[in-house]
Amino acid sequence: MEHIRIVTDSTADLDSAQIERYGLEVVPLTVHFGSESLVDGPDFDRAEFYRKLAASPDMPSTSQPSPGDFATVYQRLGRDAKHIISIHISSHLSGTLNSARAGAEAAGQDVTTVDTKTGSQGLARSVMVAAEAVRRGFRHDEVLAVLRESVTHTLTVFGVGTLEYLRRNGRIGRATSLLGSVLQLKPIVYCDPDGMVAPYARVRGQAQVLPRLVVAAQERIPAGSAVDVSVVHSGLPEQAETLLARLADVYRVAEHHIGWVGPVIGAHVGPGCLGLMIQPAFDVLAEMAAGRQAAAMA
Repeated sequence: MEHIRIVTDSTADLDSAQIERYGLEVVPLTVHFGSESLVDGPDFDRAEFYRKLAASPDMPSTSQPSPGDFATVYQRLGRDAKHIISIHISSHLSGTLNSARAGAEAAGQDVTTVDTKTGSQGLARSVMVAAEAVRRGFRHDEVLAVLRESVTHTLTVFGVGTLEYLRRNGRIGRATSLLGSVLQLKPIVYCDPDGMVAPYARVRGQAQVLPRLVVAAQERIPAGSAVDVSVVHSGLPEQAETLLARLADVYRVAEHHIGWVGPVIGAHVGPGCLGLMIQPAFDVLAEMAAGRQAAAMA
């Protein structure tokens, strides 16, 4: 069996159980709130962060890991691992991937960097697909093949309370058309195939966000399919639980996660966000990857 290690960054919003289950290596970003600098990670107090974010007139800023941070991790892992796969937030949303690539070049190890073109648990879903492939003993090329299927077939869509945080932080991407909407219209945005924030829909009132997210999932993946699902929120835990229950009525849910949007992504989406990340279940993705590899060899 090839010894392969998986690295990601803290924008994946992984919890401790997910990290420990697969022995993942997570390189943290930093959140700056005034003179205070806070290192992102699973122990970060999310609820307190959003209370502070809602009350403060000042916007927090975020900073990516340095190439040296990544090089240190790669060199340490490279003492035992034959291959390192480093999986990251969309390069259109953060410079983290560029730091990882520079760190890989400096480290002199066998590192493959992957742009998932998404963030939060959309990123996490691809990380866990790769980690599960490693756990099952897939070869390096097989891990990368199923990871590519995950990146292609993951939907990241979320309703936000306001686009103001995305606008202020310059991450609004192609969703500028949703700015200036009339009162009570709630924007729903998604990570498009290029990894940019783009408009998906507008609904009237917060109550319509949740059912529209379920419709979004069905527009991408047929009802009744086996799926892996993550639901995230920034202060809407009851709605998150309800969304997961609705999805369980529509799909055969193989793996699921529910939790807070972390502070790095949260600084951009703000309080009142409800997000859905969904992809075909691992076994389905593995079949897709195997079929694609077989067709390429034919």
